Amino acid sequence: MGSSPPTSDPFSKKSAKKTKGKRTSTSSFNVLLNQDVQPLPSLTDTPAAERNELFLKKLQQCCIVYDFTSPDTDNKGIEQKRSTLNELIDYIATNNGVIFEGVYPETIRMLQCNIVRCFPPASEEAKEDFDNDEEEPYYDPSWPHLQLVYEYFLRFMESADFQPSLCKKYCDQKFVIQIMELFNSDDPRERDLLKTMLHRVYGKFLGLRSFIRKNINYMFLRYIFENEQCNGIAEFLEILGSIINGFAVPLKQEHRQFLLKVLIPLHKPRGIATYHAQLAYCIVQFVEKDPSLTEAAILGLLRLWPKTNSAKEVMLLGEVEEILDIIEPTQFKRIIVPLFKRLARAVASPQFQVAERALYFWNNEYIMSLIEEHNRIILPIMFPSLYLISKDHWNQTIVALVYNVLKTFMEMNNQLFDELTLSFKAERQKEKRREVQREEAWKKVQKQAVNLSNNAATCEPTAANNS
Repeated sequence: MGSSPPTSDPFSKKSAKKTKGKRTSTSSFNVLLNQDVQPLPSLTDTPAAERNELFLKKLQQCCIVYDFTSPDTDNKGIEQKRSTLNELIDYIATNNGVIFEGVYPETIRMLQCNIVRCFPPASEEAKEDFDNDEEEPYYDPSWPHLQLVYEYFLRFMESADFQPSLCKKYCDQKFVIQIMELFNSDDPRERDLLKTMLHRVYGKFLGLRSFIRKNINYMFLRYIFENEQCNGIAEFLEILGSIINGFAVPLKQEHRQFLLKVLIPLHKPRGIATYHAQLAYCIVQFVEKDPSLTEAAILGLLRLWPKTNSAKEVMLLGEVEEILDIIEPTQFKRIIVPLFKRLARAVASPQFQVAERALYFWNNEYIMSLIEEHNRIILPIMFPSLYLISKDHWNQTIVALVYNVLKTFMEMNNQLFDELTLSFKAERQKEKRREVQREEAWKKVQKQAVNLSNNAATCEPTAANNS
């Protein structure tokens, strides 16, 4: 009996895993199919006395959600809804006095019907590949309607007629939570509009500000400690960047704790590459607001420094340089020793990108002025690594950069440089002598072991003959 042919191609495992890891559907709506939608007259062609009622009818009509992935979807209804949404956007953007009290609940209801939905959980493979830059972003097929719904709500909130006091009854904490959960959308276009919308809500509703900050904290902590996938970390950080910029000085203890307990630990997850630029901006904003936080921020980064991830190390070196760009001289004194011990190890890294990024610190004029002021502390820390690299590093670009740094140090303090050179050479000679002594000691041990083995071998025949 012949063997059956294989059911799967062994060479397609990689691609199969990739497909398995992705969401098969970005979301699930409460889709209302086969609705008999009657065309409504244009708002501009309707008498002014009847426009308010027609406005509400159009909002209610836009609550119908269509499944863009189904072949049975009513294409005529899709086009009519698109046209209605465009009309509503234009109506509130170009007319004054058109937003009345009855519009607020219908607007929030229409928004919830269209954008609030459940996302399927990501598989373990998707979580593992979360920071994979090769994977293309997912684009929601229902975006033609979603985009218009978001744009309508943004225009609605930006209108001169908008009254937060009337809207706050419907734009409550439950609504905010629903919006924040949507940041897990796979579509980057949707996350970008959600970011703008949540920022507008934060600006318009003072009573929700503390609640929004606490829930962003919760999202971050869940991402850090529960290892859940969240696509919207970068967008949340962008919102926080502008929020931090508006913090009053001196900072509240709540805000200081947020930096130390939330933002610093955000450097820990593997997916940091997707949001590091926004995270670094937030850290720098805090240090600018309160320079006394500089030491805690730098030491926090040094505690979370990667040991084997060179790409992450390059990112953190860039972030440290951004902080040093704005550091006050009094704060710089406090972090010299731990910081430059880490820089010395980075400069000595066999990974040339890490070494190169660390050596670029000496191209920064402000950092150079701080180094020159404290060269008697920094030069002894950096000298051993720089001297060894100048002799035997495999990358000639790194060697050239190191020579420039050594030359700079020599010009700063020639006497100390000469003392360190002599001291280091003497220490190297001592080390070589210790190495020779160590080798000679091992040779003696090996020789003794051979003699003992030979003596034992000669004793065995003698014992056998005597018996």
